[in-house]
Amino acid sequence: MKYDLIVIGSGPGGYIAGIRAAQLGSKVAIIEKYSTLGGTCTNVGCIPSKALLDSSHHFYDATHHFEEHGITVEKPSFDFGKMVDRKAKIVETTTGGIKYLMDKNNIEVFEGLGSFVDATHVNVAKNDGSNEVLEATNIIIATGSKPSTLPFIKLDKERIITSTEALKLPEVPKHLIVIGGGVIGLELGSVYKRLGADVSVVEYAPTITPTMDKDVSKELTKVLKKQGVKFNVNHGVNAVERNGDEVVVKATNKKGEEVEFKGDYCLVAVGRHAYTDGLGLENVGIKTTERGQVEVNDHLQTNVSNIYAIGDVVKGAMLAHKAEEEGVVVAEILAGQKPHIDYNLIPGIIYTWPEVAAVGKTEQELKDAKVDYKAGKFSMRALGRSRASGDTDGFVKVLADKNTDEILGVHMVGARVADLIMEAAVAMEYRASAEDLARICHGHPTYSEAVKEAAKAAWDGKPLNS
Repeated sequence: MKYDLIVIGSGPGGYIAGIRAAQLGSKVAIIEKYSTLGGTCTNVGCIPSKALLDSSHHFYDATHHFEEHGITVEKPSFDFGKMVDRKAKIVETTTGGIKYLMDKNNIEVFEGLGSFVDATHVNVAKNDGSNEVLEATNIIIATGSKPSTLPFIKLDKERIITSTEALKLPEVPKHLIVIGGGVIGLELGSVYKRLGADVSVVEYAPTITPTMDKDVSKELTKVLKKQGVKFNVNHGVNAVERNGDEVVVKATNKKGEEVEFKGDYCLVAVGRHAYTDGLGLENVGIKTTERGQVEVNDHLQTNVSNIYAIGDVVKGAMLAHKAEEEGVVVAEILAGQKPHIDYNLIPGIIYTWPEVAAVGKTEQELKDAKVDYKAGKFSMRALGRSRASGDTDGFVKVLADKNTDEILGVHMVGARVADLIMEAAVAMEYRASAEDLARICHGHPTYSEAVKEAAKAAWDGKPLNS
């Protein structure tokens, strides 16, 4: 069984790499240890979490915002089981779509654990106990990541859980304690807060979303507090204990005092780590970093020349769209093309409501790099479209080079900014100036006008509607 390319892992990076390689004429095999394709993103990550976020958002609107629109309904209720079933059907449809794409592109899929025999052979350990060895000219490692924990936390996956279990709880928690104020914790915390849970976020850093622009962290904290989420920043967790149906989280606050949080569920959302268990990297001498990631060069090539690695298993942001782009890049390199990827222009998004989105440099990064920059900011509250929909929280901030006016970073909090951020990404890909963006006619009334106004504020300091 010889192939031009074997991809180990069928997540967004792996299956997209396989499709692109097949489009360019390669004979491709994909090895996936689970019974469904799509990896973490499709099965226990991006897709199911957005399904629950949308369902809970509808319920929250019905209970909190319908009346102001003149819509009167009896006290809304929800069937959590139906929400979870809907999520499961969406996942099933999506994984089925990936299977269709494999068939369409003549990609052979092998179910089992893939491990290196040598640089050109991969053993597939199947669930029935049998083994099959595949041969390929080139191999891509796309095995993704798993949720991380803290060394003293024992995950029982019932009450002390990761994001995987949080997506299939049998009930809405009474009090959900979230350890970690990053993307995963805030999104899943939002789901359950909207459905009536008390939610307490415990974060070690001084702010939530500590890697994002400080204005974004400040605004998101404000609006989520308004929704009832409780934040405990500057808190270092020391212990997590379960007593029956109660979970106790012990932490040390900024003053050095020990405090306790008691709830019925604790979500550990402290990040993710590269997953290479069982791959047999030692069989081919592939180097890894201190963090367990596969070492690659600028072409995503490992120290073994015909083996590449992409996505969460290598350095960089652990984002599905980053993995997809890397998959395309490797497939095109193998076909003799010269693709590129600009890691500075990979957008980061948080699907709370309002949403958060960013691309490029933060203000702090520009200060640290001693870049002479200027900033323009525009409030969503000043937009007619935002007032019409009632989504007035948030802003758009544009950072531009003070001398050349080139856009260096854009940061947004607001309705539909997850989609809106791509306007900024496209502009920055073509090295547009703030003036360029400000002079483009934007439809009225739209949320996108905030981008135009913020760009004008950065360019000449004179937005038109504030």
